[in-house]
Amino acid sequence: MDDNRNQYQIIRKDARNCFVESLRDAFEFGKVHLGFATYDMKLPAGQRQTNSVHIYIAVDEFLELCRKLTSGEMRHRLVQMKKSEEKAPLYKCLGGTSAEKLQRIGRARSDGKSLSRTAELHCGKNADFLFVANSGPGETNKTGLIVPRFGNNPENHVAVSMSWDVFSGFMLTTKAHYEAWLAAWYARQAEKPVQKKQEAPARMEAPPETKYDDMSMF
Repeated sequence: MDDNRNQYQIIRKDARNCFVESLRDAFEFGKVHLGFATYDMKLPAGQRQTNSVHIYIAVDEFLELCRKLTSGEMRHRLVQMKKSEEKAPLYKCLGGTSAEKLQRIGRARSDGKSLSRTAELHCGKNADFLFVANSGPGETNKTGLIVPRFGNNPENHVAVSMSWDVFSGFMLTTKAHYEAWLAAWYARQAEKPVQKKQEAPARMEAPPETKYDDMSMF
């Protein structure tokens, strides 16, 4: 993994030839950054990564997912879904980068479409969970949501099998780091001199959703 990425890594969980990691580089934009990757150890060093998907989850959405995890709500739902063999995801996140933004930053797709990124948490067959991330062509709807248009053939696909304990540790460790970052942010704000009324607060830029897309995670 690149040293620049290592300094932001909070926790990484591995499965067979794949992993998911959480990073703290998007906290200031109100996002939790998850990086999914697959790799092939038979390939030369530096060329082993075979798939890569970056998911950005809104902090409030992430914290609600943690609440369901710790309250017992998710375990109850997991048991019910396994009994009924329900195929719907326990959780789903839709995101990505619009065609307009890709064009603006010089990374337009050859098909002219938006880049869709999705993450889904499913009941696993051989483990409690299967955490799946996909990316591929998408379209931006009227509300600004990027809807996937790759069907069952994503350009990148990563599925990480996780036990209850592994998934809980991954989520709650990330949550603890966000809370620590937030407490530090408030402490810094308290130390700053009060701004004059006529001074407008600095505008925060959009999250760096494509910053690491071409950087190897393995």
